[in-house]
Amino acid sequence: MALTHDGTDDYAVARARLIASLKQQIRDDRVIKAMSRVPRELFVPPEARLLAYDDRPLPIGWGQTISQPFMIALMTSALRLTGSEKVLEIGTGSGYQTAILAEIARKVVSVERLSELAERARLVLDRLGYTNAEVHLSGATLGWPQGGPYQAILIAAGAPRVPDSLLEQLELHGRMVLPVGSRHDQELIRVTKLPATVVTERLGGCRFVPLIGPEAWDED
Repeated sequence: MALTHDGTDDYAVARARLIASLKQQIRDDRVIKAMSRVPRELFVPPEARLLAYDDRPLPIGWGQTISQPFMIALMTSALRLTGSEKVLEIGTGSGYQTAILAEIARKVVSVERLSELAERARLVLDRLGYTNAEVHLSGATLGWPQGGPYQAILIAAGAPRVPDSLLEQLELHGRMVLPVGSRHDQELIRVTKLPATVVTERLGGCRFVPLIGPEAWDED
C-alpha cells in the first residue's frame, strides 16, 4: 500500500475525503459511520484499488460492478435501519454493500447468482469478521424465503417491477429499496408494506445492472 509523506496510508486519506463529501449529501450518521469503517479497497479487484474511494461504480468482473458509494449510502439510509432488523440483500456482488448493512443491522442474508462473486464476497466478509452476514447462491425463487420474514430488503440490481415474491418475504411495516425500470435506466424507489396497501416513494434516477431471474429479466 502506498503511503503519504506523513505516513498515513493513501486509502485512509481517500476514505476520509469521500466520507466528508458524503456527509454533505446523506444525513444519516449511522450510515456515514458504517462507511467510514468498511475498507472499500478490499472489495474491488487489485487493479482498481487506487480508485476505491472515487465516488463512482467500478467493475468487479463477470459483467458486474460495485455501486457508487453515494448510491450505497442513499439506499442504505432509505431502509431506515435501527439496528434490530434482519435484512435481505439481493445481489451480493463484491460484498461491500453487505458489509455496510452488517455494520448497522442485526443480521444480513445476502443472495448472489454468480458463484465466483459469492465465494469472493464470503472470503472478504469472513476476513473482516462479519459473523452476522451470510451469503447464499440464488435458487429457483427470488430472494431467500427460508430465512424470512425480513424487516428490510435491498435489491442491488434493476428490476422491471416490484417482485411479488419479495413483498411476500417482507414483514408487515417493512421497507424495500430497489431500482425499477428498464434494463439500462431505472428509478430508485422505497416500498413500505402496510396492512391493506403498499406505499411507494420515488428517490431519484439511477442505473444498475439488470436483475436476472424469476420476476425479473432473462439473461442475454
